Amino acid sequence: MKIKIFDFNNNVTGELDCSDSVFNVENRPDVVARVVNWQLAKRRSGSHNVKSKSEVHGTTKKFVRQKGSGGARHGSKKAAQFRGGGIIFGPVNREHGYSLPKKIRKLGLKIVLSNKVQTGNLIVFDTFNSQLTKTKEFVNRFGDLGTALFVDVDKNDMFEKLLRNVSGFDFIPQIGANVYDIIHKEKLILSSGAVKALESRLI
Repeated sequence: MKIKIFDFNNNVTGELDCSDSVFNVENRPDVVARVVNWQLAKRRSGSHNVKSKSEVHGTTKKFVRQKGSGGARHGSKKAAQFRGGGIIFGPVNREHGYSLPKKIRKLGLKIVLSNKVQTGNLIVFDTFNSQLTKTKEFVNRFGDLGTALFVDVDKNDMFEKLLRNVSGFDFIPQIGANVYDIIHKEKLILSSGAVKALESRLI
């Protein structure tokens, strides 16, 4: 399939031959959901933690006689039923991430890229090395896009600096392109080099 290439003045400068196996894949919401859930699980810190009975600071001295008190028979103030006692089956430090087959991860990325093409929300520029040097100039040029994710071949410090104070716009190198970030932006804007790099990654 062919995708038009634009310059920063919104003029068509050519067409790019793109692989149908990457940019024209059938929509599979179930696969996209699997990849998003996997990404979100990996992001969780898993640092929630409570103390069990053995970890609570306190004496283990028997504080009431075994019989004759008219109450229950207790041996430690660290038991769960007492104020300040341990927690039974509470959360502990753990890793929430799990493995997902590489084929599924690649397929999810292909699906969201194809969806952006099919809905007209994918734009390809010849390069991101434009004459824009100020954030105000960037907003005047791209402010009507809503929200957008810019993807270039490598890190682009100049472009990242332009986007730093613009709400709804983000920049990542193509190696960091992922399903979650793409579906949360209205527009996906790629450089022609990023298109070819993504193809080589996903084919």
